[in-house]
Amino acid sequence: MNPIFMVLMFVVFSLVGYKLIKNVPAVLHTPLMSGMNALSGVAILGALTATGAAVHTNNRILGGFAVFLAMLNIAGGFGVTHRMLCMFRKRQVQK
Repeated sequence: MNPIFMVLMFVVFSLVGYKLIKNVPAVLHTPLMSGMNALSGVAILGALTATGAAVHTNNRILGGFAVFLAMLNIAGGFGVTHRMLCMFRKRQVQK
């Protein structure tokens, strides 16, 4: 595939994704974060598969870095989701 076409696709899809995320109401952010955590789990499986199939050392290093970034994304997503859900818990009255 032509590299210029691939860069153009990346730019277009990035702009479309930004536009979609920008128009999401604040009420839906928590469910979307949970869904994105599940999607990041799929990204980890893809990165692990690509890393396992890599032949060259440079490709394995990039695959390991992709796994690390996907795991960081999942941990951050769960942290943000946890903080948002804590806002809905009832506070205990101190006596």
